[in-house]
Amino acid sequence: MDSNDPNVPPPYNAVPPTQAPSVTAGGLSENSAAALSYLTFIPAIIFLVIEPYNKSAFVRFNAIQCIAFSVVAFGAHIVLIFIPIIGWLISLVLTVVFFVLWVMCLMKASKGEWYKLPIVGDFAMGQAKV
Repeated sequence: MDSNDPNVPPPYNAVPPTQAPSVTAGGLSENSAAALSYLTFIPAIIFLVIEPYNKSAFVRFNAIQCIAFSVVAFGAHIVLIFIPIIGWLISLVLTVVFFVLWVMCLMKASKGEWYKLPIVGDFAMGQAKV
């Protein structure tokens, strides 16, 4: 296998290079599909199931990272709701942080860049088998 082959996923611990846009049989480029998977967890699940997109390591990674990020954000907010005042204030700050991270992930995916969130990204890499 050639290490410069775009169809070969990068090693697990390596930060993958920027993804060149390529149009799949479904009509969307891999970059577009990866970015769309961040809109909500529903497109992420759809891209994990639909045939041309679930073959792409880049789309799989971003879809799994989106789902994991959504679960972490939802869980954090649920826990903080039950802590009066301090928890609510922390929840407000986390909402802004999660929004900024979400926009960063969406923008990086649309440009074809592999952007790993600290803990969630490692999980997504492992699950996407990149």
